[in-house]
Amino acid sequence: MDKAKIMAEDPQRNFRSAYYEKVGFRGVEEKKSLEILLKDNPLDVEKLCTFSQRFPLPSMYRVHVWKVLLGILPPHSESQALVAGYRREQYTDVLQALQVMRFLHAATPQVEVYLRMFQLEGQELPRLSELTPPEEEDEDFLAIAKAMEEIVEDPVDCYWLIKCFVNQFNNKFGDSIPHLPKSLEHYLSQEDGRLLAHLKACGALRRLPHSLWFRRCFAGCFPESSLQRVWDKVISGSCKILVFVAVEVLLSYKIMLMAMNKPEAIVQFLSSMPQENTDAIVTKAIDLWHKYCGTPMHSV
Repeated sequence: MDKAKIMAEDPQRNFRSAYYEKVGFRGVEEKKSLEILLKDNPLDVEKLCTFSQRFPLPSMYRVHVWKVLLGILPPHSESQALVAGYRREQYTDVLQALQVMRFLHAATPQVEVYLRMFQLEGQELPRLSELTPPEEEDEDFLAIAKAMEEIVEDPVDCYWLIKCFVNQFNNKFGDSIPHLPKSLEHYLSQEDGRLLAHLKACGALRRLPHSLWFRRCFAGCFPESSLQRVWDKVISGSCKILVFVAVEVLLSYKIMLMAMNKPEAIVQFLSSMPQENTDAIVTKAIDLWHKYCGTPMHSV
């Protein structure tokens, strides 16, 4: 039986974990368990996914685990330095190609650099004479890139994480995204039918900021400290966590939303909501996710 499963089923461990949280050492045993997993060679990607879905990733290991889960680094530790070198060389080659083609200049924002690199590698780079303001799909990419830039300092790691995160999300969950608003409605009906009825009655339900929530995975909506905990779950295999975050956003601001009758006001508020309690929203959303989905493995 794997370590994460033992931890979840051990009552004594649950008691100790509650004690650690009370005295300010939350996640002590989870951190030790992850350290054990990271010593495996090769790394067991399935167990890393399971761990990431059960527990929050410690910040000191998050980027490394993400790179393994997204396939940026191989599970065999003896190959990781070599592959990381190849990734850096490829980044430099693509960057220099864009500079030679004069797509980039000294004042180009870094997130736009990442976009042009992504487009070039995907053979979707427009002609220089045909450059237009970013389209909605580009805006989604730029929002995710800007958020990732706040989490990851190294530009090479940042680009590869953006690229692989976006590709994985689109390829794995692209067909599921259009159905997430309906899932949101379903779970909100389970949690608070009165709030759902109000949103329907005033015409706000169908106008909720689904693009911001689901296509951008809350990038630009939550600060990075809260956002990365959501992305832990997305990267480890579940886009349904986004639904429960959205549900909890609505529940957390129920009093304010119930006082609004114009859909425009509701949408405007939710698109630029306060950010002081986002950690609590994410924690409650993860609880809801476990409540309805257990600990799903690669669940959508």
